[in-house]
Amino acid sequence: MIHAETIVALATAPGTGAIAVIRLSGENAINIAASLFHSVSGKDLSKQKSHTVHLGHLKDETRIVDEVLATVFHNPNSYTGEDVVEFSCHGSPYIQQEIIQLCIKKGCRMAQPGEFTLRAFLNGKMDLSQAEAVADLIASESAASHQLAMQQMRGGFSNEIDKLREELLNFASLIELELDFSEEDVEFADRKAFQELITKITHVIKRLIDSFAIGNVLKNGIPVAIVGEPNVGKSTLLNALLNDDRAIVSDIAGTTRDSIEDELTIGGVGFRFIDTAGIRETSDRIEGLGIQKTFQKIEQAQVVIYLFDAEKFAESTAALKLEIETIRNKYPQKNLIKVANKTDRLTESQLKSLQSEIDNLLLLSAKKGIGIENLQNRLLEFVNTGVLQSNETVITNSRHYDALVKALEELNKVQHGIDSNLSGDLLAIDLRQALYYLGSITGQVSEDDILGNIFANFCIGK
Repeated sequence: MIHAETIVALATAPGTGAIAVIRLSGENAINIAASLFHSVSGKDLSKQKSHTVHLGHLKDETRIVDEVLATVFHNPNSYTGEDVVEFSCHGSPYIQQEIIQLCIKKGCRMAQPGEFTLRAFLNGKMDLSQAEAVADLIASESAASHQLAMQQMRGGFSNEIDKLREELLNFASLIELELDFSEEDVEFADRKAFQELITKITHVIKRLIDSFAIGNVLKNGIPVAIVGEPNVGKSTLLNALLNDDRAIVSDIAGTTRDSIEDELTIGGVGFRFIDTAGIRETSDRIEGLGIQKTFQKIEQAQVVIYLFDAEKFAESTAALKLEIETIRNKYPQKNLIKVANKTDRLTESQLKSLQSEIDNLLLLSAKKGIGIENLQNRLLEFVNTGVLQSNETVITNSRHYDALVKALEELNKVQHGIDSNLSGDLLAIDLRQALYYLGSITGQVSEDDILGNIFANFCIGK
């Protein structure tokens, strides 16, 4: 499906750089590029072999715009499956725009966001889930999110879905065939084998759905709320973790009135740290709003770091235990890390006493940077990075998650139909819906509005 319209766009990040790449794709891409490109060796670009690079000048009639490298790709052996030419030019924004405008004057039009990848999908160079992985790969900011995107782009998830769909489609075809012979009361689909297949596919889909919980946080970063009373060193801890003076630090209690967020990669996994306002009774209306927002941030966090002043509870931990229990009861689903700060002010015996009173307690001095590495290691314990080493299929895309949930609902209806000994025509209705939802993941069935929503989120030039 080679498009008649030839599109052009900047394929590298906008702005000034050493080089920039401008990409053309479509039926006339090579001819349009050849009309602008003048090889230093006198070659005609339109007659060159695929996957070759040529040095020359881009000219606007007699005016030289830039000296460039032109890379030629003949269909179908290109990213989009169409004829493609890429100009590697000098990275001046002026030069970039001049070249793009020259291409437009020769018959190109500006590409829409994600249109090159959309054409790759439409031309069968990749399926829909792989196309979405391209956007995830570009947006990846940690080793974990990068690995998940690469796994999906290589087709691991697609292959698993295609295999499930093919097995289900075979049985669905037999069920449909039975409908054509309904008067003869013929049964083509072995009900026992069909039951085993539904059980197997349901199990796999449930595993994929469950993987979304870990996949989503590995892709987007794990939210971590730092909470505690005022002036216990929450902002100092945030600065120590980030190795930067991100938050204002003061001896005055209640300095942090609003939450401060920043990201950090630890062991290849992204974490989003949230420094919150200190929790205490206050008559200050603004500080009260900050405390209210603290509880909202705890709701959003997956991990809560409860930080307290070790010196304050060196003699008695009764009040501390009560506060920890209150947080644990209020947020039973949250991973809680108990951290004693300012431990450099305590004696060795006081620290041992504190650790014996509070289980799984971490000791640190945020101001002196002591114990930060231990905290980072504790954070990594909450992340199931084993799925990355084992190359298990992990769902990271909410659209895929929704489609799998809907497919599972339909398969549950099929299971109920089998248990109730329903007729084949009723089973066929639910089977078709399950097949539709599975097919929508890879694009075997797709609608224009779905494609529009997906590729609208891409950058122009990709």
